[in-house]
Amino acid sequence: MTDLSTRDWAAEARRITLRDKVFIDGRFVPALSGETFDCVNPATGEVMARVAAGDAADVDRAVKSARAAFEDGRWSRKTPGERKAVLLKLAELIRENLTEFALLDSLDMGKLVVDAATVDVPGSAAFFQWYAEAIDKVYDEVAPTGRGDLALVRREPLGVIGAVVPWNFPLDMATWKCAPALALGNSVVLKPAEQSPLSALRLAELALEAGLPEGVLNVVTGYGETAGKALGLHPDVDCIAFTGSTEVGKYFLTYSGQSNMKQVWLECGGKSPNLVFADCEDLDAAADMAAFGIFFNQGEVCSANSRLYVEKPIADAFLEKVVERAEKYRPGNPLDTASTMGAIVDETQTKRILSYIEGGRDTARLVTGGNRVYVENRGCFVEPTVFADVAPDDRLVREEIFGPVLAVTPFDTEDEAVAMANDTIYGLAASVWTSNLSRAHRIAENVRAGTVSVNTVDALSPMTPFGGFKQSGFGRDLSLHAFDKFSALKTTWIKY
Repeated sequence: MTDLSTRDWAAEARRITLRDKVFIDGRFVPALSGETFDCVNPATGEVMARVAAGDAADVDRAVKSARAAFEDGRWSRKTPGERKAVLLKLAELIRENLTEFALLDSLDMGKLVVDAATVDVPGSAAFFQWYAEAIDKVYDEVAPTGRGDLALVRREPLGVIGAVVPWNFPLDMATWKCAPALALGNSVVLKPAEQSPLSALRLAELALEAGLPEGVLNVVTGYGETAGKALGLHPDVDCIAFTGSTEVGKYFLTYSGQSNMKQVWLECGGKSPNLVFADCEDLDAAADMAAFGIFFNQGEVCSANSRLYVEKPIADAFLEKVVERAEKYRPGNPLDTASTMGAIVDETQTKRILSYIEGGRDTARLVTGGNRVYVENRGCFVEPTVFADVAPDDRLVREEIFGPVLAVTPFDTEDEAVAMANDTIYGLAASVWTSNLSRAHRIAENVRAGTVSVNTVDALSPMTPFGGFKQSGFGRDLSLHAFDKFSALKTTWIKY
């Protein structure tokens, strides 16, 4: 393969085909209403396609297709080895179509195409491969009973899974839900974010090519308030797996109570703290990762390290290091391999980020950035932005911005740092930089977060669970623990 940094991605983009219909029962079909919505490239403002705007009627036919597939056993009753072979083939097809997937996500939501090609797409293939390899290695149980009794505990698929995923990592987030759900034998109705529907549609098409039976994976594109709500309220959906904002996550809890009490698994917002202590031996590495932790993917990351707490003896010097690195992240054309930051997903999100920046100018010290910029006089781009001396009750600290905005606050003691880290409604991730092993363990123990990364930021892998505490949600993506969301335990008790 040609070196990714030297490829003509713009030329490649002109050659790809965009899918623009819903995918139900193994076919691309228009929305029953005939309605569409504009799929816009945020870097240029160009309308790339008019995608089917699915609504409750389309969700209903997708759920019926998924239910029929589940009940007749075309997938749910296949052996673990048979399901494994199909998902391994899908992983390989994702790798073979790396260029197309990278372009779809880059064009759709503005991320750097090189990041998509080196992180998102290979990661999605790896996740499908990992769950494919895991499914025939997860054993059922025999409970410890007395003589004359045999209690068998089996893990069974739930049925129809509704997967609602966000726009910041379109292919990755679809994979995080679909891979374990499909591996267990469930059927899935996937609802991608309206800002980024393209890669989900292509994924479903390739899944069919890999051997997934018709109806097992359906994709309904459309708006959250129509298609997403209909999926949440549908009485024949057994489970909703959602990644997105805390506000919308609460809607799905309500929808469950209003309908059939379906299980709801939420991975929601975050405001992750990054604690840097004076005993950190490599402040340059810490500064590199502090910048990466907030500016990667334009800060549109649920676990972005958006709050930086620095011990006072090194606070000024460390801030200088971070600012120096921030100023090397320059927004540019996502298809240009020289760009170091891409576009914000759309105009609405761009204006939201800018409103936080404007408010921060009055309450904190703006050190660098703070402006909207244009590339070739167009597009949704925001400079990497750093505020210093941010008060604990500032909106920059309290609220999830979901953009390239870093709030920096000094601290005196370890206890103060932990208290500030925990002073949030969120609990998704945290980082700590120290060379003191005991301190690292204390911080990891005392900070309320699903993942605490020591001397790195936002560490994850297929082998480790990802999810949060408090209003960051519950349940875990990734690792074998993800199987818990998409299965139920059945006991068969035999007296002999």
